[in-house]
Amino acid sequence: MSTATSRINRPHEVVERALELSRADGCVVIADEESTANLRWAGNALTTNGVTRGRTLTVIATVDGKEGTASGVVSRSAVTADDLEDIVRAAEGAARSAGPAEDAQPLVTGVEQSPDFTDAPAETTSAVFADFAPALGEAFARARAGGRELYGFANHELTSSYVGTSAGLRLRHDQPNGTLEVNAKSPDRTRSAWAGRSTRDFKDVDPAALDAELAVRLGWAERRIDLPAGRYETLLPPSAVADLLIYQYWSAGARDAAEGRTVFSTPGGGTRVGEKLSELPLTLRSDPHEPGLESAPFVLAHTSGDDSSVFDNGLPLGPTDWLRDGKLAHLLTTRHSAGLTGLPVAPGIDNLILDGGGERSLDEMVAATERGLLLTCLWYIREVDPASLLLTGLTRDGVYLVENGEVVGEVNNFRFNESPVGLLGRASEAGRTEKTLPREWGDYFTRAAMPALRVPDFNMSSVSQGV
Repeated sequence: MSTATSRINRPHEVVERALELSRADGCVVIADEESTANLRWAGNALTTNGVTRGRTLTVIATVDGKEGTASGVVSRSAVTADDLEDIVRAAEGAARSAGPAEDAQPLVTGVEQSPDFTDAPAETTSAVFADFAPALGEAFARARAGGRELYGFANHELTSSYVGTSAGLRLRHDQPNGTLEVNAKSPDRTRSAWAGRSTRDFKDVDPAALDAELAVRLGWAERRIDLPAGRYETLLPPSAVADLLIYQYWSAGARDAAEGRTVFSTPGGGTRVGEKLSELPLTLRSDPHEPGLESAPFVLAHTSGDDSSVFDNGLPLGPTDWLRDGKLAHLLTTRHSAGLTGLPVAPGIDNLILDGGGERSLDEMVAATERGLLLTCLWYIREVDPASLLLTGLTRDGVYLVENGEVVGEVNNFRFNESPVGLLGRASEAGRTEKTLPREWGDYFTRAAMPALRVPDFNMSSVSQGV
């Protein structure tokens, strides 16, 4: 390896060198520099901690032909300078052996460049837990004194993404992502409660507050009440609402809807854009600049699919309402699928916010409940019917019975069968919107803010033995 080549190590240099090596008609290079720091604990004691770093390089080659433009994508991790030419040639080979890409579009141009493109990547370290770890230790002591055992983990990631294209784009985005999950268990393991938080830097999470919340829930569980399956008035906390609406968001592709394959299709063709889906003034939206939930302000597409396109890399993103005042406002589109459906270009954005106009907290909604169920979270969510977006899944870590405004005990878990679209149409109250961590999808989607929802007739289809 030459001395010149050995110096090609910084992310922006890797991107520039890969672009120089390209012989394709078009090229997009994405370098993702990733670092993580984590803590794990069990039985009121830390067990492990660690810090990791890595790099993933994605090269997208486009080749023009008589029948259209083809694309080839190659992604590899732990890339060195000596690997660059092999990756570029592999992407070009994949493009030349592929047929024309259905989503082919001109590469994005005319975008303001990132002034920090040549700066070193941001990195997380164990210092992110400097204030959190001592507070966690104090929570362990309180839990031990109160007869509770705490289990869980804290994870912080920082990804710096560098995007360069043969069309001249040079963009960079730093994405912090933190998650905290805590389980409290009784010493005999018969009672369990969960709480989770999403954070950018662990400065806004309070282990003592989480332990106090979990202590209350374990107290509720001291009385056990068995209930049969059926339809119950149910309070869905923000975490459960997020899990359901994230799945709805992932299922809101315009092309599938226009081709009659989803809950957002209309008979005979077309989509339900403009149709009223909820009587409540609900607005479901995404905004890359949402305070505390900031995400990439441009398209970062490592692969193409029905709702994403590598040709759209660098396309600017802005505030987008998916549901506005109860009406379906937008469906997910690339430039290609927007052209097919006649809908506006509306790429996916990596956060989701539901505003319902309500001001009551979940506790205040409980106090206003004559009789109903209070959930903690959902898990093992699976799709049953795409035409109605019917989902099934299980409740977990606490279902509580509310009577006359007070929680009177814990009930058994259930399997549910519900469509998030149907729930939005039947919800009778939305509480105050707050940042939340989705329990089921927290490994993939963490930037969410949701209200609690009151549903008069949530379908608990069968009793579950899960905990």
